[in-house]
Amino acid sequence: MNERLQILRDYFPTAVFTGNALVFISEDSRVELTERSRGGLSGSDEVSIIRVRLFAMNALGEFEPGHYEDFELADIHDLAGEIEKFVQHAVGRNLKE
Repeated sequence: MNERLQILRDYFPTAVFTGNALVFISEDSRVELTERSRGGLSGSDEVSIIRVRLFAMNALGEFEPGHYEDFELADIHDLAGEIEKFVQHAVGRNLKE
């Protein structure tokens, strides 16, 4: 578990890897990437899913959970690109900066 998160860490150098998640924090938002597995129909096939959770700063200065999206792309380059586009549109920031 977390193999793909460790690879994605190279794509997003500003992220902090906690052992369970890749975390990006700015002054008004937080983004978490976690890895999950979902067993296939045959019982032996597992599909790795990267869940991207968005958090926004509320009036009290705390991060509130917002939208999340699951990504199931097999190619790691495509996965990183789609995650980056999703977050850019959602929070208006580039994850690589």
